[in-house]
Amino acid sequence: MKNKSTIERISLVAIGISILSIPLYLFVNTYGRSNIESQEATYVGKETCIECHQSEYSDWVGSDHDKAMDHANDSTVLGDFNNQSIEYNGMTHKLYKRDNRFYAFTDGESGKPEEFEIKYVFGYYPLQQYLVEFDGGRLQCLPLTWDSKDNKWYHMASVTYTNEVIEHDNWLHWTNQAQNWNGMCADCHSTNLVKGYDVKTDTYHTTWSEIDVSCEACHGPASKHLEWAAKADYARDEHSNFGLVVKTSGIDNKEYVDLCVRCHTRRGALSDFKHSADIYNHTIPNLPTGENYHIDGQILDEDYVYGSFTQSKMYMRGVKCNDCHNVHSTKRLFEDNRLCTQCHRADDYDTYNHHFHKSKGEEGEAVIADDGVKFEVGDGARCINCHMPAQFYMGVDYRNDHSFRIPRPDLTQKLGTPNACNQCHADKSTQWAVDKVEEWHGISRPSQYGVAFKEAESGSQKGYDDLVHIYKDDVYPEMVRATALHLLGMNYQAQSKEILYDALGNSNGAIRYNALQNLLMDDNKTLQKVLGMLKDQSKAIRIECATKLNATSNDQIPNQYKDALKKAKKEYFDALEYNSDFPSGKFNLANFYFNSKQIDKAEEFYKRALKQDHELHPIKINLALLYNSKGEYKKTEILLKDYLDNVPEDGNTTFTYALFLSEQKRYDESLEYMLKAAKLSPQNSRIFYNIAMMYDFNELPQKAVSYLQSAIKIEPENPNFYVALLNLHVKYKQNNETQKLARKILEKFPDINGKENIEALLN
Repeated sequence: MKNKSTIERISLVAIGISILSIPLYLFVNTYGRSNIESQEATYVGKETCIECHQSEYSDWVGSDHDKAMDHANDSTVLGDFNNQSIEYNGMTHKLYKRDNRFYAFTDGESGKPEEFEIKYVFGYYPLQQYLVEFDGGRLQCLPLTWDSKDNKWYHMASVTYTNEVIEHDNWLHWTNQAQNWNGMCADCHSTNLVKGYDVKTDTYHTTWSEIDVSCEACHGPASKHLEWAAKADYARDEHSNFGLVVKTSGIDNKEYVDLCVRCHTRRGALSDFKHSADIYNHTIPNLPTGENYHIDGQILDEDYVYGSFTQSKMYMRGVKCNDCHNVHSTKRLFEDNRLCTQCHRADDYDTYNHHFHKSKGEEGEAVIADDGVKFEVGDGARCINCHMPAQFYMGVDYRNDHSFRIPRPDLTQKLGTPNACNQCHADKSTQWAVDKVEEWHGISRPSQYGVAFKEAESGSQKGYDDLVHIYKDDVYPEMVRATALHLLGMNYQAQSKEILYDALGNSNGAIRYNALQNLLMDDNKTLQKVLGMLKDQSKAIRIECATKLNATSNDQIPNQYKDALKKAKKEYFDALEYNSDFPSGKFNLANFYFNSKQIDKAEEFYKRALKQDHELHPIKINLALLYNSKGEYKKTEILLKDYLDNVPEDGNTTFTYALFLSEQKRYDESLEYMLKAAKLSPQNSRIFYNIAMMYDFNELPQKAVSYLQSAIKIEPENPNFYVALLNLHVKYKQNNETQKLARKILEKFPDINGKENIEALLN
């Protein structure tokens, strides 16, 4: 039996810095501010740039960046507010004007219809959204959305959350945090954005210097540049980067792409954005894994380009954003294959013998793709349609995958991932596509990391070897190598430690960060490695160290690291507070307080997080742990049962509940839940071990022995299970089994603790 100190925390949101990314652009009011720090560069506004940079300014006017956000008025609002209506969720939602102001009549925070005035427009093409002011400085994004491509209204939830109806108490409802502009997307749609969240009052005072994405959003505050420009030529410092904070010329493609990463990626944020050459001082880009990507790295949910592009051969070979895009107008340089033949020989690639599709003007029939897009004759000869297949986001926004991959229907057969051939020719089978590719290009195919990632899910030795190979081979993009490290930590935690240690010394931030994040802190060597990273150049890595060390007692920290740890913990705490406007942020902050033994604060923030999103069920496990530590067992049980009612397939938490019942001496109920947990989590050896101990407690030796043998099969290198089985054989006087197992243990674990006692059993 286990005492209550053994109940584990499981299914936690990582005690790290994460900010949920939702596929709706939501969004702000601001009140211009002045910067009084004369020693530092300050924001001076786009008007100061026009005189010298007329061409760039002209490109920027009317661009996506220019129209990222604006005040709602007759010149900025694209939607038809002439008494229009939309039907959704059994309700009629209305849009209209009154006294030259724009209004929506829709379901509010209570779920009942209310009138809301629209204060800001958000974006303009291919859709425009609208922002409403609420108390506490919040701006919320209406789901009533204008399709500016087809000039019609639609309800965002009807196309984004197609499998559920979003009621007012759901955190995805437009009045709740998932659709909050201040914390979700404001920092990417205005210049010099300060979120201004107050964790004590749960309110915002969000400010900006310019309402849209203007010159200084990318080039940095320009006051020093103006000082440089005002000097005579001979007085200018030629090494000062023209007095600009951000260097945008004479840099390699990694530096160039990193200029765009803070907005063009799914990410975690550490603070309000401050221009830095090291992106890991302000941003933690998401890896191309999980629910946002297919296992081979193709886009699934919105990725904002960076996670795709950094996987590509284009990126590896030095291609930059501005090789394909005018970065001031945001438009492509060309809308036909000239975009690609800037680098790729047209006489090799822009030919039928490469793409095997008819050219525009030839006879043939259009095809309807799997997403309903119509491709005319000639569209199949466009490079982007095969190598950058697109899909719709937010209902009408058709975005291309920037991983620039070869269509691989063979991977569709192996991995279930999409391929451009069948996405376009939706009426054809995968085998048809495989046969066509083999007919055109032969049967040989290059290896693709998705196969290794899929194999790793099984936990096989081959999966491990393949991941190690990917990490060690710098032919693979650094983003892919970082993903391999992540999967090593996820699926081969003990086996991969030396590899993760090695990666801590890598110069690439993504590799270093993901190696550190996936290290299990379970021995002194790992503790020393983490301590050694406390002075890393990247804030994200220092914060990750503080995360891992937060529950470590101060007397385990050598004196030479204490100051660095104190600074890292301050950075960690600041980042936690910065993100605590979100329920996951409050959850992480509560975990920090819990590990810091500030139990009352932890309880407060667990409750606040759960109130904000009652469907963030893992909070209930941690709050249950907190109540269990306080001896409030009734509250503990209510929360654990509530969690299991909502997530019944979670075997680990089922096991946790079983241990709790055992502590309460409700042994029959405990065994029932343990057996259920074993079925749900058949690879968790500790469940089988505890079932064996329960059967031993009930004097059922045959079943106890059987379950311990199962635990050994799952984890054959764990000596504790062998010793436990040996003790059972001794206890129940199973002498032959005792002798056999004792010999096996001594042979398998020659340096095992208590060796003398085991040897004595053979005499």
